[in-house]
Amino acid sequence: MNCIKCNTKSCRTTEPCHAQKFDAKEILRTYHLPENMKIVQAAARLVDQGRAGTLSRLQEVIEFSKTMDFQRIGIAYCFGMEKEAALVTTILRESGFKTFPVSCTTGGFKQSEINSGSTIEKVSCNPLAQAGQLNAESVDFTITVGLCLGHDILFSKYIKSYSTTLIVKDRVHDHHPEAALSLIKELN
Repeated sequence: MNCIKCNTKSCRTTEPCHAQKFDAKEILRTYHLPENMKIVQAAARLVDQGRAGTLSRLQEVIEFSKTMDFQRIGIAYCFGMEKEAALVTTILRESGFKTFPVSCTTGGFKQSEINSGSTIEKVSCNPLAQAGQLNAESVDFTITVGLCLGHDILFSKYIKSYSTTLIVKDRVHDHHPEAALSLIKELN
C-alpha cells in the first residue's frame, strides 16, 4: 500500500481501497472495545466539535486528560529540557493534576553500563528506568518531552500507561521537525 501515490483516495469517501490488507471488521470491533471507545470519544471532543486548530498541543493534552479523568500524569523528559519540563509540570499541577516528572538520567548509570559497545563513563540516558519509575508510580497518562530518538522508542515500548509526545527533539530546528520539510521544499 502506498497511500501517497493513490489516485482515487477512495478511503476519504468511506470506501475501502483494494490495497488494504487488514481485516476491517476486526479493526471496527477493536475500536468498539470500551477502553478504545473512551479514547475515540475524548479525541472527538477536541477535533469533531469545532475545536481543532483552536487549542495548543498542551491545551489539548489538558482537555483530553480531563475528559479521560486522568489524575496522575507522568512526564518523561530529557535532562536538556528540564526547564521546559518544569514549566509543563507547573501548568499541569495548576490544572489539577498530580505530576511525576522523571529525567532521562534517572538511575545514574554510566553509558558503558547500558551500551556494551560504549566506553563512555559519563551518565547515560535511561528510558527503561524512566518507564519503570512511571510504571511504579501508577500514572494514568504519560507525556514525553524531548526524548532522544531511540530512547523514545524504548520508552514507548516499556511504558504501561497511555502516552503522547508533547515535544519531539530536533536540535537543528529548535524542536520543530516540520521546519526541515519546509526547508527541503524551498530547496526543490
